[in-house]
Amino acid sequence: MSLPREERPAAIRAMLESALAPDSLDVVDDSHRHAGHAGARDGRGHFKVSIVSRAFAGLAPLARHRKVYAALGPLMQSDIHALSIQARTPDEA
Repeated sequence: MSLPREERPAAIRAMLESALAPDSLDVVDDSHRHAGHAGARDGRGHFKVSIVSRAFAGLAPLARHRKVYAALGPLMQSDIHALSIQARTPDEA
């Protein structure tokens, strides 16, 4: 079951804050830029996430992305069609 569109950014933020305790986090809903896109017809959204967390220390970029996907869990299946991720450590920020 998916969330109402207007609740999605807050849900993404809450899940990432809970799982990764970020120093900074920015969630942008870009769904409006993809209206009519074949992958968006099912109602799921397009988002950009910029996150700085100590949880990414020692991890390669792919492992960092997997950590974000895992934190978002069921939202990846029900509410998110596309997710652009910038994941950095505090030392990289």
